[in-house]
Amino acid sequence: MRLVRLLLLLSAVAVCVAASEAAGAIPRDPVVGPSSPTRSDVGTPKKTAERCRPGSVKRMGTTRTSYAAVVRKRAIAFRSPGKSELARFGPRNVNGVATVFAILAKRVDRHCGVSWYRVQLPLKPNGVTGWVRPYAVHVLPLTTRIEVDLSARRVTLFVRGKRVLSARAAIGTPATPTPTGRYYVNQRLIPADTSGPFGPGALGISAFSEVLTGWTQGGPIAIHGTNRPQLLGRAVSNGCIRVHNDLLRRLFKRALAGTPVAVRA
Repeated sequence: MRLVRLLLLLSAVAVCVAASEAAGAIPRDPVVGPSSPTRSDVGTPKKTAERCRPGSVKRMGTTRTSYAAVVRKRAIAFRSPGKSELARFGPRNVNGVATVFAILAKRVDRHCGVSWYRVQLPLKPNGVTGWVRPYAVHVLPLTTRIEVDLSARRVTLFVRGKRVLSARAAIGTPATPTPTGRYYVNQRLIPADTSGPFGPGALGISAFSEVLTGWTQGGPIAIHGTNRPQLLGRAVSNGCIRVHNDLLRRLFKRALAGTPVAVRA
């Protein structure tokens, strides 16, 4: 059973490194927020007398604060509220960690209560969104975000809008580029061998390689450590973003599941 589990996670993150660097890893539950999550109507005004236009959609999140949705028991994502089922999710993903979405907006009723959340999903194509019911998820506020600058080959972490750390990174080769776009941390994984090619951990993001389509689980992308720090600052990976192990530890400690990740050229 342990061998099967090791092979499963290897398939999920192998896109990050060359075949000669392959190594096993086991998933750990991600730190997704406080032990007592906030109510699923985050952002709803306290004044009950206030009224909203039924069906109106309000954006959620700023550069300082964002929101994550953690699946309770089951969540069904629709292309539009209540129409055209897109996908079904359980409380844990294929790697055995909590299923998390990034909340982008909320649809409200006449009392300004949340009737639907528009969320970004960890699915292909990159950036796909759907609508889920509020009772299907826990909602957690976050104050972190990550920016990846491919041209500068740097990863930067912001907390409450303030830059707290920034460092060099290795990125995808021209043949296997790191996909640009707006994503989020959807899983946090700790390798069995923290001295291996993934370093002490990996922050899986909701992006997939757009060229390695035959990889298991669609070629997921991650920000992870490395056992070859001399390659940092170069375009050498199969799409993942490698950082120094010390930085990865700091990122892993601060960037909870749901943290927005912007990757720009």
